[in-house]
Amino acid sequence: MGSLEEHQPAFPPSDIVFQHLIVHKAAQLKEKPDGTVLKFGAHTTDHMLQIVWKEELGWMPPKIVPLEPLSLHPCAQVLHYATECFEGMKAYKDKEGRIRLFRPDMHMNRLARSVARLALPSFDKEALLRCIEELLRVERDWISDVEGFSVYIRPTVIATQPSLGVQQSREALLFVVLSPAGSSFFSASSTSRLAPIKLRVDTQNTRAFPGGAGDRKLGSNYAPTIVPLLEAAKLGCSQPLFVMDDKYGGFVGEAGTMNIFFLLRSGQDTMELVTPALDGTILPGVTRDSVLKLATKIQGLEVSERSLRFSEIEAAAGQGRLVEAFGTGTACLIQPVSGLLKESGVMIEVPFDSKAANDAIAAAPGSLELEKEHVDRPGFNLCGFLVRALMDIHYGHTHSEWSRVIIG
Repeated sequence: MGSLEEHQPAFPPSDIVFQHLIVHKAAQLKEKPDGTVLKFGAHTTDHMLQIVWKEELGWMPPKIVPLEPLSLHPCAQVLHYATECFEGMKAYKDKEGRIRLFRPDMHMNRLARSVARLALPSFDKEALLRCIEELLRVERDWISDVEGFSVYIRPTVIATQPSLGVQQSREALLFVVLSPAGSSFFSASSTSRLAPIKLRVDTQNTRAFPGGAGDRKLGSNYAPTIVPLLEAAKLGCSQPLFVMDDKYGGFVGEAGTMNIFFLLRSGQDTMELVTPALDGTILPGVTRDSVLKLATKIQGLEVSERSLRFSEIEAAAGQGRLVEAFGTGTACLIQPVSGLLKESGVMIEVPFDSKAANDAIAAAPGSLELEKEHVDRPGFNLCGFLVRALMDIHYGHTHSEWSRVIIG
């Protein structure tokens, strides 16, 4: 029996190499849609990034090509076993015309964890990020410098081996598409607006369970939430709030596709911002992490990640201690909540000060002083404050290591 080295291939499988990137630009470009009426995910830009992986060769040279349909064998494993994962991140353009990425390292790390959970091939995160940056350079005219607008970036990895049977795939495709994202906060007349939604408390359906893969961004985590979403919509709610049945503890999970936060009064002039802990059932959202870090700078505010029973939220509402509630995510950023509809039909009202929120968003860019703010200041609205603080970083109004500027 020979040594391990004797069985290694003469040319070991290669990783993604940015220097091997090939760019084929489209001969004809699409007309860009009206940014003021964009529906999330409804439009794509002119080009996409594609990188093929084969077990015996590793990652092939990355290519930026005109956006085109994918060609898949009917037995491709992704079509049968949902061997697929993805990321969602955004690019912004500042007033100097520079493209900025928000915390792209966190997105690459999360994609790597999702890939590993599905036994898909690992990749050089920095090389992939540089390829995405080049795609953004090619599509820079799609990125508006108007505050509130961005381009949504969707890296995806799928198993393409044409073989039935649950197994580790010997072939994969990594591709990235871009979608222009309209403003969630400003109307066509540039009047600020942050509209709250209602959530339906859902104890019958579960998005994730201990021991599963709820902490990875897998397509298989999202498709089963469509029916609960439709059921919530029938009752006038925008999303379900997944809550474990009482026999499993009654713990709060996620709000549809968002992480959920509750602001609770804990003392005469102190409050607690609480979100469910990362216990394996909660997706470690990038916006979630950013909110937690920003909120720690606000005076009078305790920030907690812990197991959270819905009964605690219900009790706090009954005692007048539920001050705000909101969801977070890359797509929505900060989404205030004004009501929690229980399965009994009882609506738990959640306070939301629209004027205070919109006043915070309309503050002069870069004018916030986090450390000088107090959570109990009259007129203070945490949702609006966080939106303003995050946009200041997105568009370069405030210097932050979270913002990666694309040179060139």
